[in-house]
Amino acid sequence: MNAPMNADAYDAAEDMVIRPFLLTGGRTRPVQDGLRVETLIHARDRITSAGLRFEHRQIVQLCREPTSLAEISAALKVPFGVARVLVSDLVADGSVVVTQREELSIQLIERIRDRVRAL
Repeated sequence: MNAPMNADAYDAAEDMVIRPFLLTGGRTRPVQDGLRVETLIHARDRITSAGLRFEHRQIVQLCREPTSLAEISAALKVPFGVARVLVSDLVADGSVVVTQREELSIQLIERIRDRVRAL
């Protein structure tokens, strides 16, 4: 028999459901199309993150070097779809750029695998 959830456990479970919705303003589709799990994101040189919301600021700081969307999702501890919406906002406002690669390196594939396992 399952014990009833206490108030703290209930609040934590409820926050997990509500928080992603709040982060994206209720949006489920990114403004920028074509952002895939292996897409590399890079912060523009000399971009200031001072006026950005907390999650956007974290993404810009993470992307000082090219970082995959999967890694961003894992680092922020948010679902991939939420990370994609947040990153697309930053692409749209010019804070970050998408770095296209012809081929995925073994090192990148391994990094993505490790980050997905961390989820």
